[in-house]
Amino acid sequence: MSGCKFNIPFSGSAEEILAKAKSAIESQGGTFTGDLNAGNFDVSLLSNTIAGSYSVEGQNLQLNIDSKPVFLPCNAIESFLIKKLG
Repeated sequence: MSGCKFNIPFSGSAEEILAKAKSAIESQGGTFTGDLNAGNFDVSLLSNTIAGSYSVEGQNLQLNIDSKPVFLPCNAIESFLIKKLG
C-alpha cells in the first residue's frame, strides 16, 4: 500500500478545520487524535484502512497518507477531503 502527501489551504482558524476533519473521519467510524499542531487519523474503507498523520503550518493542513488501499488513488482521497473540509 503506497502513501501520498498533499496540502489543503484553509481560511479561518486551525480549530475550525481540525473540527471539520475530525467530524469527517469519526462520522465514517474512524479515529482522529492530536492537537492544533499535529496528529494522526485512521478510517476503514471496504475492509481496508486509510491511515496517516496531519500537521498545521500557517493556513495549510498538511496530510500524509501512510496506508491506503491500492485501488484508491491519492487524488480521490484529496478530492473527498477538500469537499468535506471546504
